Amino acid sequence: QVQLVESGGGLVQPGGSLRLSCAASGRISSVNTMRWYRQTPGNQRELVAAITSGGSTNYADSMKGRFTISRDNAKNTVYLNLSSLKPEDTAVYYCNADISRYGSSYLHAYWGQGAQVTVSS
Repeated sequence: QVQLVESGGGLVQPGGSLRLSCAASGRISSVNTMRWYRQTPGNQRELVAAITSGGSTNYADSMKGRFTISRDNAKNTVYLNLSSLKPEDTAVYYCNADISRYGSSYLHAYWGQGAQVTVSS
């Protein structure tokens, strides 16, 4: 069984910073692209940022310069550093990863359980 476990959400004041982590565990052969999405009530999940196994990144335009995605391949973990946070960044943040299970080259998409980030004074 493969799972993604997120941590690091919470309440932060406008202008503050937060770091989210997401660790993949289980019978893993390889972890390819890892991503962060976010979702607010009544809206679809939107892509925040993505990072390939080689470290190439891309960001949603509204988050460039404020959010930074990184990963530790040895730990199968992806991070999202959020800075200069605004109330409109309040959302549930989900990690997503394309993972091949041990003994297989087929990639499956896995999701974390979600981490609530609330930006409020």
